[in-house]
Amino acid sequence: MVKAGTRAVLIASLVAMPALLLPQTTADATQMIALLALVGALLTFVEYIGDYPSIIEFRDAPPFNRLRFLALFATVLILTLICRGEVSPSALSEGLRALGRSIGDVLDFPYSPVRLMVLGASAEMTLEQVDMIRTHAGIAYLVSMLATVAFVLIVRVLNWPIRKGAFNFWVNLPLFDPTAGGDVLRRLKRDAHVNIALGFLLPFLIPALMKLASEAFAPISLANVHSLIWITSAWAFLPASLIMRGVALMRIAELIEEKRRRAYAQADLQAA
Repeated sequence: MVKAGTRAVLIASLVAMPALLLPQTTADATQMIALLALVGALLTFVEYIGDYPSIIEFRDAPPFNRLRFLALFATVLILTLICRGEVSPSALSEGLRALGRSIGDVLDFPYSPVRLMVLGASAEMTLEQVDMIRTHAGIAYLVSMLATVAFVLIVRVLNWPIRKGAFNFWVNLPLFDPTAGGDVLRRLKRDAHVNIALGFLLPFLIPALMKLASEAFAPISLANVHSLIWITSAWAFLPASLIMRGVALMRIAELIEEKRRRAYAQADLQAA
């Protein structure tokens, strides 16, 4: 119960962080964010307090979910502190903004994901607001890449997920039905390839989809600091999360294939 409660508090803190740290948050927005934080905390608590899984994958295979949460938490916190520095400047906010501007300038080259996010700025936005988009996009993309590289190293170097014990397929992949048809190994590899491909494509597709949605429906404004923080965080986090899931599924497929190979070899020895 303590672990589930701690996770619930962390999720609530993540959702409420921009509203708590940014002074220009309206009362209506504060109430809505408080409701979302409560719902997120309740869902997380119910998921982790139960003995049986429901929707969260790799629940008992740390640090998969911990690393994803840490990456999202760090991204939202850094972007929020940069926006707070516009109203209440501090040495920390200025340092983070300078770091983000440097990263954004390096990653802002033709056809890069950061350049596509910058091109998503509306014509009414000022040069300072466009520079803020570049700063946020650069630092968010860097955090997502670092999280992805860290997970790949954990898988390859630290022998995730069997370093501390056996891997329970049903508990960690509750949404994957092994009896749905077809070979489990082939389906796992197919899902892994699809997740990795989508992870690489989404940073390019999301800005284009935002542009199409703005033209077809209500315009999506990145001038609002809350919209800028959450859209940029989602733009960087979702692709990294998909790539990490694809790497994890490929690793599980490798373990199943290795176990099958040992079982076949043992059967051949017994037959001989």
